[in-house]
Amino acid sequence: MNSLNMVEKITSKQNAWYKSLREWSQTTGVHKDKNLLWLEGDHLCEAARQKGLKFHTLVFTDDCSSSIIQNWSNQAEKLVQIPTFLMEGLSSLHSSPLMAAVIEMPTKPLLDPRLSTVVLDQMQDPGNAGSIVRSAAAFGFKQIITTPNTVGLWTHKVVRAAMGAHFALGILEGLEVAEIQASSLPIVLTSSHHGSFLDELIASSQLPSPLAWIFGHEGKGHSAQWSEGNCQAVRIRQPGGEESLNVAAAAAICLHASSMHAIKT
Repeated sequence: MNSLNMVEKITSKQNAWYKSLREWSQTTGVHKDKNLLWLEGDHLCEAARQKGLKFHTLVFTDDCSSSIIQNWSNQAEKLVQIPTFLMEGLSSLHSSPLMAAVIEMPTKPLLDPRLSTVVLDQMQDPGNAGSIVRSAAAFGFKQIITTPNTVGLWTHKVVRAAMGAHFALGILEGLEVAEIQASSLPIVLTSSHHGSFLDELIASSQLPSPLAWIFGHEGKGHSAQWSEGNCQAVRIRQPGGEESLNVAAAAAICLHASSMHAIKT
């Protein structure tokens, strides 16, 4: 049978499946009870496919070409096609995509103290969080952790900002500071005003590897709990004299320097 004949056509807002999906697709995009994630657009769907994630449902608009549908037809058991106005009801984007998907969330890994790690500590801005997730994946980090009260890494805005980088990382959310400190990973705190300069640590080969980089709240910085442990404070030299860098920009500098240093050593 032609796979296009297997596509279910839904045209009503009152459809039970549609109403159920709409309840969570527009809010966070995460159905925690069923461990499902809503992805919008072909780029994120392709990133998930390349990492072998399991697709639960694929959703296409009426404007989506038959070749695109055919290309994706063997990826999920359930294929649905809906009018654009119904996709708009599911989408959190200003302009709804031609395709979207419901995928099964990756299994939550255990903390691996052998891996250099990025820790987001009470960070609130989804754009910053997504940008750091993207930088972490780009520079070869494999593990990212959040502490309580940090923005959800699987929510819409963070996933979009990271552009598919989530699927290259082991993500652990909601770990307490004490639990992270209990691992054997050296803790490196980023700071605007105190600590060793990053460039000096690199030059003298004093930056540990593996390590856990801690990036804190955009305004308050990292939690005071970190100072109670054996942590190393690091700052970035700023010859231009600005007070501080945006946390996502600072993270990109630190993670790049750290990864290059690890390669050389």
